[in-house]
Amino acid sequence: MVARNLNPLFSPRSVAIIGASDKKDKPGYAILYNIIESKFTGKIYPINPGKDQLLGLPCYKSIEAFNDPIDLALIAIPASQVRDTVEQCGRRRVRAVIIVSAGFRETGSEGLKAERAIAESADRYNLPVLGPNCLGLIDTFTPLNATFAAGMPPKGNIAFLSQSGALCTSVLDIAIAEDVGFASLVSLGNKADLSEIDFLSAWAGSPHVDVVLAYLEGISDGPRFIQVVREFTKKKPIVAIKAGVTSGGSRAVSSHTGSLAGSERAYEAAFTQTGVIRAESIGQLFEFGVALARQPLPRNGAVAIVTNAGGPGIMATDAIERAGLSLASLDKQTMAELRRALPPAASVLNPVDLLGDATTDRYKSALDLVLSDPNVGALIVILTPQFSTPIDEVAEIVADAAKRSPTTVLACFMGEASIQNAVRTLTAHNVPNYIVPERAVGALAVMERQRQWQEEPLPVFERFDVDRDGVAKIFKKVKAEGRLTMGDAEARTIVEAYGIPIPKSRLCETAEEAVAYADVIGFPVVMKIASPDILHKTDIGGVRLNIQSAADVRDSFDLLTFRASRYMPDADIWGCLVQQQVHGGKEVIVGMNRDPQFGPLVMLGLGGIYVEAIKDVAFRVAPFSRQEAAEMMQEMRSYKLLLGVRGEARADLSALEDALLRVSQLVTDFHEIVEMDINPLIVFEKGKGAMGIDMRLVLAS
Repeated sequence: MVARNLNPLFSPRSVAIIGASDKKDKPGYAILYNIIESKFTGKIYPINPGKDQLLGLPCYKSIEAFNDPIDLALIAIPASQVRDTVEQCGRRRVRAVIIVSAGFRETGSEGLKAERAIAESADRYNLPVLGPNCLGLIDTFTPLNATFAAGMPPKGNIAFLSQSGALCTSVLDIAIAEDVGFASLVSLGNKADLSEIDFLSAWAGSPHVDVVLAYLEGISDGPRFIQVVREFTKKKPIVAIKAGVTSGGSRAVSSHTGSLAGSERAYEAAFTQTGVIRAESIGQLFEFGVALARQPLPRNGAVAIVTNAGGPGIMATDAIERAGLSLASLDKQTMAELRRALPPAASVLNPVDLLGDATTDRYKSALDLVLSDPNVGALIVILTPQFSTPIDEVAEIVADAAKRSPTTVLACFMGEASIQNAVRTLTAHNVPNYIVPERAVGALAVMERQRQWQEEPLPVFERFDVDRDGVAKIFKKVKAEGRLTMGDAEARTIVEAYGIPIPKSRLCETAEEAVAYADVIGFPVVMKIASPDILHKTDIGGVRLNIQSAADVRDSFDLLTFRASRYMPDADIWGCLVQQQVHGGKEVIVGMNRDPQFGPLVMLGLGGIYVEAIKDVAFRVAPFSRQEAAEMMQEMRSYKLLLGVRGEARADLSALEDALLRVSQLVTDFHEIVEMDINPLIVFEKGKGAMGIDMRLVLAS
């Protein structure tokens, strides 16, 4: 997709402030003041019909009162006047607009209507609009502070994107206090026009942005987000906080998948599939972002530790193992040289313990040797403030070693009062410091994950030869009958059309027809009540297994139809499905729920009646690749059961991957499918395939 031209937002040559003010409590004053204070070198046009001059600049009555070209207009006026002002900007050929004004969709239906009118104007004039209800935008390279926030961050290689303006001000304040350099800061507001996708598309090619931090509350175009972000993160990392992911407001659903698939599940899957790094707090957002922005990615996941204290070294070791990293095995030559350089009581194994009286010489020798070791992918330097350890001098040594080495170096100078000067030194030389070992390891784990993600190729989506036209005809017939739900008797034809094997079966309208078919396929058989209105047959006793004779078939037919009419008297009863009984294999569930943001969310989990209780499930947004299907299996706690335990045969994982990919293709091909389950899908031993036993499907109204 072609990225929109956002240069007029980030690097305008001229800026108009509509609603500029001389009252310090007004956003129009703060915006004008910040633009001037940020040393913006372009032309500035304050606009206020009641003023002739503002902050030493000539003031204009309206944006149409002069003819000079305007790249960017900031609007900070009452909401009722914004639409007309946007229209004026469009006629005036302004190249971009930021609407700071609030009072739109956040206020209710009338505000939403006004916001949509603004979006229509923006579209008609091909006018990029940021906001409304936003803080504004900062670009430190232009430089331009077009916000009503206090302060300007240092120049750096991080971009920050937020749907919360208040959070922007907090992050900005933290960045200034901790000397975290930003290239850009964008407050998205209500996203009437420009969204996070537009800014990520613009930053993909920016030479100033290496890392993006984001606070997201909602994504309106999930499929496009996945497409853009998947490619973006192959070159530049994104660290995001996603707020508002609880499923308390979810609609009622009828399938197992629907009951387990909430907003959190969808975002978790989308972030996994696009390489977005998830932060759980603002603290983590900075910890991860700073590490990615200031240090190279690790060569591998093997970590070395150099410390002057044994306890913190052990803590770091435990954290490394928990994070899925490993302790680097130091080369024999490295350990021999460490023995010569360090006191006899020091440990030359990893962690390298320099002892509590460690001097600058010990740190320098150890760092030089460890960083030159070919087995080391990254290094964490730990220092505890002890009497004989010159903290500030050690910080200089760590900074120098990191500068000279291509290896990732993170510091863990533990303490508070005595390490402040040292931390400033480390920060000035791009070495992130973490107050405890676990945080340093957490940041390193994120960096290693990013390295692995960038080395993986983009996914390839397989397509199978299926009977798509046949499925379309079935859906058309079902809708023509005024129905949206499809039980096992119908849904199995859909699944079979997409190449997933099913047992021999037939819908029988009478007991005699059921007996005749059972004789054809052979005993034992399974019988199920057949009704488009009964999706969960076991809830009413609508399934009987291991039926061994013709007499049992007759009795079962009568019993199942009686139970159905008793417990669900309004249900349309078609008869009974007579089905070949399948033996052996492992039971899993494969299902789908259509997420409002991202579309078809496919689930894999432990099958049977306990899926909702145990919740051993994994999700991916369709379409997904064979590799992603394999990763779904590996995320399940019960994955080891599929591999075979206590002498059991290994399940046919390739057949399960095929089933997942075929479901992915089905729900991608047909957007009208809103829910479906295959439960159970029996996975036989390796080489013997998989088979869908029971299924249900719900269409959109």
